[in-house]
Amino acid sequence: MELSLQEMVKKPIHEIPARYIVDQEAAISRSSEEISSSAAAEIPLLDMESLLNEQTKASQLEKLHSTCTQWGIFQLVNHGVNTSLVEKLKHEIKEFYNLPLEERLRYKIRDGEVEGYGQTIIVSQDQKVDWADRFYMITNHIQRRKPHLFPDLPSSLRETLEAYISELQKLSKAIFAVMAESLKMDAREVEEMFEDGMQSLRMTYYPPCPEPEKVMGLTPHSDATGITVLLQVNGVQGFQIKKDGVWMPVNFMPDAFVVNVGDILEILSNGEFKSIEHRATVNSERERITMAMFFNCKYEAEVGPSPSLLTTQRPIFRRLKMEQYVKDFFARKLNGKSFLDYMKI
Repeated sequence: MELSLQEMVKKPIHEIPARYIVDQEAAISRSSEEISSSAAAEIPLLDMESLLNEQTKASQLEKLHSTCTQWGIFQLVNHGVNTSLVEKLKHEIKEFYNLPLEERLRYKIRDGEVEGYGQTIIVSQDQKVDWADRFYMITNHIQRRKPHLFPDLPSSLRETLEAYISELQKLSKAIFAVMAESLKMDAREVEEMFEDGMQSLRMTYYPPCPEPEKVMGLTPHSDATGITVLLQVNGVQGFQIKKDGVWMPVNFMPDAFVVNVGDILEILSNGEFKSIEHRATVNSERERITMAMFFNCKYEAEVGPSPSLLTTQRPIFRRLKMEQYVKDFFARKLNGKSFLDYMKI
């Protein structure tokens, strides 16, 4: 496998290597399910300030609840994260992908690991490789950081990431709190699960592809997380969601984060909230760069339906220690919402 797709596309490509070509069935479903970009999904827009304001809170919590049950994804504005910090982070991530290849390869994924710089982790022979280079690493707990990854990053990227992570930890805490409130869950339960939980990030570089319809930037899947906060780094679109069986492109609003409900939240809400299946496409002209932060519960926590909701309903998901949940997730290839089905009773 290439060390870097980004390097591979610098020379003209006459034929796309077979491992990147999605099967014909998927390609056909892409063209038949695709809707025109003029009908881009107007995913719900939520305002964090209004969610926290006593006067507007009630109506906003209702909107949040219906958004998480019907969509599982929203754009979040007035989130309180400093714009200049976000702009600096975008600049630093672009700079990272401008580094010479040998610099980037200092962080390459080591055998048997999932963290580091590289491409899709191969877990089965028939698996297709995403048309993307990515850098994935666990950022919390701090003692779980691999010494050759985060601590070893170029200092300006590392410092900017630290500041951004700190801001997003505050934001995620506020998001989990209002989600619990909208579910009428015991707030302490959510706090205990997610406070100082497992957190990770992925910076992804999707190079241009001469035949974009033959490849996939990111395989369709739902996130195994509590929530994911996605930042579009360079303004190039390509993120799509599956709503009512149809794939729709999502146009990011300036200064907004896209927040999606992950499988853990669907399990915790006993199926009330829905995690959203999504994918990334690539284009023939320009690279696309994104940065996702994943917020999960603590390793010691159990993933399962909330006890405070089970007083009135039967559980539809089983319980699993977070540590085992993560192992099981990484041992399987991404495939729609199949991991959630695996968690069902």
